[in-house]
Amino acid sequence: MSIDKPKIEQRTWELAGPIIAAEGLELIEVEYVREQEGWTLRLYIDKPGGGVGLEDCGKASHAVETALDVEDFIPQEYHLEVSSPGLSRPLRKPQHFERVMGQLVKVKTYGPLFEPPRKNFTGKLSAVTAESVTVEVEGAGPFTIAFKDIAKANLEYPHTGAKGR
Repeated sequence: MSIDKPKIEQRTWELAGPIIAAEGLELIEVEYVREQEGWTLRLYIDKPGGGVGLEDCGKASHAVETALDVEDFIPQEYHLEVSSPGLSRPLRKPQHFERVMGQLVKVKTYGPLFEPPRKNFTGKLSAVTAESVTVEVEGAGPFTIAFKDIAKANLEYPHTGAKGR
């Protein structure tokens, strides 16, 4: 059976977004991924001002789970997981980028851009418009990247140089 991950993720956005908003929360990201234990539908939520707790996740999970059961558009068994965006929060919408202006971000594009070609950009977020973001990559200069070209973007925390073992 062929799995249409983008279609499942898009339908989940459409269904879960308003439900989560009604709980006073914001849907930040939707991922439908195959993991060792099977399929997982992962929703990242946030609340204005931050500070999503276990109670928020449980409330959102219960509300969304009921709607998913009624709609029944995911053909295989899956596990629903609702969590906070964490330290490396996903960035999707212009307002997500606006909230982290001036901070370190990591942007990955669908294909190579610029000259010489590159797909990964890690640097300080210096501008956001409705169509693009500008990332100041140290030693390489500013890169303005259209939202349509962004495959994935996250807030990146500076590393201290210490190596984990």
